[in-house]
Amino acid sequence: MIKCFKNAKVLSPLYTDERLVVVQDGKIAGVHNRLDISPEMEVIDAKGLYLSPGFIDIHVHGGGGCGVMGCSPDEIVKMCQAHAQHGTTSILPTTLAAPIPHLKRAIAAVKAAQAMSVDSNILGIHLEGPFLSKNQKGAQSEDSILVPTEENVRDLLDSWDGIKMVGAAPEVCGCLALGRELRRRNITASIAHSDARYDDVINAIEAGYSDVTHIFSGCSSVIRENGYRIAGVVEAGLLRDELSVQVIADLKHLPVSLLKLIYKCKGADKISLITDGLDYSATTLLEGTVYRQENGVETVYEDGVMKLIDRQAFAGSVATCNKLVYNMYKHADVPLLDAVKMATMTPARRVGVGHCKGLIAEGYDADILLFDNNIQIKMCMVSGKSIFSHMD
Repeated sequence: MIKCFKNAKVLSPLYTDERLVVVQDGKIAGVHNRLDISPEMEVIDAKGLYLSPGFIDIHVHGGGGCGVMGCSPDEIVKMCQAHAQHGTTSILPTTLAAPIPHLKRAIAAVKAAQAMSVDSNILGIHLEGPFLSKNQKGAQSEDSILVPTEENVRDLLDSWDGIKMVGAAPEVCGCLALGRELRRRNITASIAHSDARYDDVINAIEAGYSDVTHIFSGCSSVIRENGYRIAGVVEAGLLRDELSVQVIADLKHLPVSLLKLIYKCKGADKISLITDGLDYSATTLLEGTVYRQENGVETVYEDGVMKLIDRQAFAGSVATCNKLVYNMYKHADVPLLDAVKMATMTPARRVGVGHCKGLIAEGYDADILLFDNNIQIKMCMVSGKSIFSHMD
């Protein structure tokens, strides 16, 4: 069945006006100014809603009460389905730091879930760790933070060619060699949970690192030494054009002022909006709910965010991608097209799927959303299949 969206405000850098979008065989078959509607077409009247590419979350640990580290393909599929209800059509399930055998089980589970999933595109897996700085561990388990060796890196990376992104601290011994190996394998290397100084980051860029994981969270910033100020990961991430950055725009991890600063420094082409969602993202939680992560770290839901039980740091968000876009658009005063780009085109390019996802254009996958001015999702389509519709 050929489907045609009409009366939609298409959010695409390629167009500035209302268009007719035709979908056939799971792809966008055309984007037209005018079109003769044929009898075999199913016409979808968007009624003036925005039409956008589906959101792409490249850093998310769980959702809907399920998570990656339980190593269950069924639970990973459910996690992806929960986020699809909020417009996330493509997802990169993300691990926490863990022993190599546990990570390999998680990788195998995501691989199996990818083959099972029909309501969400599982793009591969994002390994956040285990090669991190203990000084910037945040909600990561210190006991699970490892030093990379040739043996454990090979053991981990050889387990699946679906590893799309690895987060590591480049100042840790062995992590520059890790960056070079990731570049060789065409895996995005992201500076994560790092205590690096600016010069360390320059060395990391030369070794293949091209991204910063949740900037301002788990990152060094303006180190003081004998009265001298030394730039850290945050400053390098904002300044260096070689680096893209991941941003948790839940208004908890970062205030509006910092969201505006990041956007001013990096622009939409260098920012990926991420949820960093834990197992209970995309659900309704009661204030004070205590959740014990698979890594043994206890967290508590308070003030709309997950915190460590001692309240000394955030432990991850419960956000959804539509909320991130809303916050950038409505609170950080980012143009809607740019807010959408940061949740679609930019993350797609960051993990190597920008040729087929993240854009409303002929030949791209028909992952399509309709939403209103408050980014409330009214319809979600994955590969040309309608996942849900609240149009009536």
